[in-house]
Amino acid sequence: MSTDVVRPDAAPAVPAWRSRALVVAFLAGWLVLAGRLVQLQVWSRDDLSDRVARQQSLTETIPARPGDVVDRHGRVLATTVTARSLFVVPSRIEDPTAVAEKLAGLLDLDADALARRIETNADKHFLWVRRRIDEETADRVRKAELPPRTWGFREEFQRRYPHGRLACHVLGLRDVDGVGRGGVEQSQDAVLRGTDGRRTLVRDARGRVIDVRDHVASRAVPGRTVVLTIDSVVQDFTEERLEELVEEWRPLSACAVVVDVPTCELLAVVSMPDFDPDDPRNVAPTAWKNTTVASVFEPGSTFKPFLVARALEAGLVERDELIHCENGAYRMGPRVLHDHHRYGHLSLADVLVKSSNIGMAKLGERLGNPALFDAVTAFGFGRRTGVELPGEVHGLLRPLSKWDVYSTGSIPMGQEIGVTPMQLAAAHAALAHGGVLRHPRLVKQIVDADDAPLAEAPYEPPVVSSEVVSSDVADWVVGVAMRAVVERGTGKRARIEGYDVFGKTGTAQKVDPETGRYSSTRHVCNFVCGAPADAPRVIVLV
Repeated sequence: MSTDVVRPDAAPAVPAWRSRALVVAFLAGWLVLAGRLVQLQVWSRDDLSDRVARQQSLTETIPARPGDVVDRHGRVLATTVTARSLFVVPSRIEDPTAVAEKLAGLLDLDADALARRIETNADKHFLWVRRRIDEETADRVRKAELPPRTWGFREEFQRRYPHGRLACHVLGLRDVDGVGRGGVEQSQDAVLRGTDGRRTLVRDARGRVIDVRDHVASRAVPGRTVVLTIDSVVQDFTEERLEELVEEWRPLSACAVVVDVPTCELLAVVSMPDFDPDDPRNVAPTAWKNTTVASVFEPGSTFKPFLVARALEAGLVERDELIHCENGAYRMGPRVLHDHHRYGHLSLADVLVKSSNIGMAKLGERLGNPALFDAVTAFGFGRRTGVELPGEVHGLLRPLSKWDVYSTGSIPMGQEIGVTPMQLAAAHAALAHGGVLRHPRLVKQIVDADDAPLAEAPYEPPVVSSEVVSSDVADWVVGVAMRAVVERGTGKRARIEGYDVFGKTGTAQKVDPETGRYSSTRHVCNFVCGAPADAPRVIVLV
């Protein structure tokens, strides 16, 4: 007889199906892993290689140096220098408060506000603290014993205006990001800003730059130089004189335009209040407005020479004709017009010399509203002049269909129409240039960054010109009638010994916004003059 002995420590037999399942699962895992490796090495290889390259490399922009702005004689009005800008690396700063306190004391910043900015951007690797600081301040930052690898400097371009406020509305400025704001900095930005370059930087696993791939870089192309028609000496003198007038009369605003008659180039453009483009902080809101192109006003009597010229051109009045001015009161439709003095018969020239509203209204009746409208538009009113300044407006000119009998008398007096100083200056320059209206020019030339000679600059701005009256008529209006205004009329204070000066005064009542009627205490005063009367070289509008 045999006896089976069971050992208590013997392991139970494993079923065969479990073993097979374990082997299958093991093989399946290896197949999945092998498939994934094949996918990564074959089908996804190019995409992953590109991703690795992007993680290892960084494309950096190389800013282009903005071009200079110079006056007609090559004097620098705006240029670009290199300055240092301070940044921090928030992700590496362990104590934002301590860092903020050190920097705030050196840079005149709010320490609490800077600490909050650093904490808010704690996951970021870059944060500007102060851009474009001077070298002395940069030295103090270097000596401040800030934590290593938490801060640094970058070189940036900084726009500088060597003459301060001079021609500020003509120039405008470039903001902290290098974008042109106002003036030619904005209108000529595409020319001035140049073309940024690119270069590729190679980084290690810690993000440190270990190589610069010059062979894939694109060179930065600096901006070109813009040569203005402005004469900085004339500009400076005009600003000084206008400042004296502002100090004496305390107007809400003032402006002046000086035009070279033969070329219709602008020699000076001044608007006040003004600002310092090197320090645009705390500038009064009204100072940003360039009054010469963005303000609209009723011109008053400075508008009268245009309609005298058109009436002469149409043969509706003779130069030696006497016009009865009704002794100071004239009923025209539903209203009665008045002159400042009681005039009887005045010559056509004296209608301008005495600035007779009644005499001009009678010319308006002879012309009629359609011809009046044609005259106004022919001299460029109701549309932009096209000068290279941003913010220019059209002025105000109602459609002919809305003109009535009031318009027949008001338009010849310079009422019911809104003009800009630039429009008015360009129109008077047309009379002074033989009756040819032209596009006023501010940009004279554009010069390549390699200092090409100014005379060879490949730039010619568009010239828009049209004959509005014949040269014979224009010469008479300027050389006889407007000369007499200065010699013996309302413009006698503009006489200059040794010169035959011509001109025309204008005072327009402003509309009271509360009553909708003309104010008896608020006015816009303007004066246009030029010299010499027999061959005008310059027009000045204030």
